[in-house]
Amino acid sequence: MAGLVIFSSVIVIAMAAGLYQKSRQILESKPVFDLIFSSSWQPMKGKFGFYPFIIGTLWVTAVAMFIAVPFSLLTAIYLSEYARQRVREWAKPLIDVLAGIPSVVYGVWGVLAVVPLIKDHIAPFFGIFSSGYSVLAGGIVLAIMILPVIIHVVLEVFRSVPHEVREASLALGATQWQTVKYVVVRRALPGIVAAIVLGVSRAFGETMAVLMVVGNVSRIPFSVFDPAYPLPALIANNYGEMLSIPLYDSALMFASFILFLIVLIFNIISRIILVRIEKNAQ
Repeated sequence: MAGLVIFSSVIVIAMAAGLYQKSRQILESKPVFDLIFSSSWQPMKGKFGFYPFIIGTLWVTAVAMFIAVPFSLLTAIYLSEYARQRVREWAKPLIDVLAGIPSVVYGVWGVLAVVPLIKDHIAPFFGIFSSGYSVLAGGIVLAIMILPVIIHVVLEVFRSVPHEVREASLALGATQWQTVKYVVVRRALPGIVAAIVLGVSRAFGETMAVLMVVGNVSRIPFSVFDPAYPLPALIANNYGEMLSIPLYDSALMFASFILFLIVLIFNIISRIILVRIEKNAQ
């Protein structure tokens, strides 16, 4: 068992080392500051600015989590604390189906339903013109994709809270909602944070569905109705093509390395927050 844990850790280190090794060519040719904070993406001229792609990734992920987290938590609370057994048995298989649908199907659904909805109704409602291919479209599709991930984990966390704790709260005169809010959620808070972290990690790396609806325009988005170009879409769209251009292959490897670091840093920060929450709960 210890060997398997070490092996899993070594895989992560090996991936980081491999991506860095493949990125060395562009890192030795261009300053890291210029690569990360430049907005100019012109591979034919040797200009590789990753700033629009990094911002696009953060925009889409933030919109997705803003939509998904409240829906996931409220759904999990209802299924765990309020729904009848018959409703739970009906809902859980549907959530499982939602988790098993291929990402390309989500992408096609986004093109056929979400993009026209934003173009014809949501954007005009705010007095804004949009093609529909936007950060908001990517965020909505991505939010639906990560809903079952968060719901399943939070349901398991709620299930681990002893039933006696709920009964003690109700016996002291608390309402059911007060019991859920101040006892169940508080007791399950570390697990809820872990579920959200898992959802964010999934959101950062999702490629195909987001690629199909986000617009893929290499400029910095300033609103949710602007198109964006996340890092996973950049890699998927361009890897294997035009690699005869100098530094292009290394640039795409550096994009992968940046995405790896973003996920790693976010997970470290989340772990620190989780440890503090556990200490305060004690």
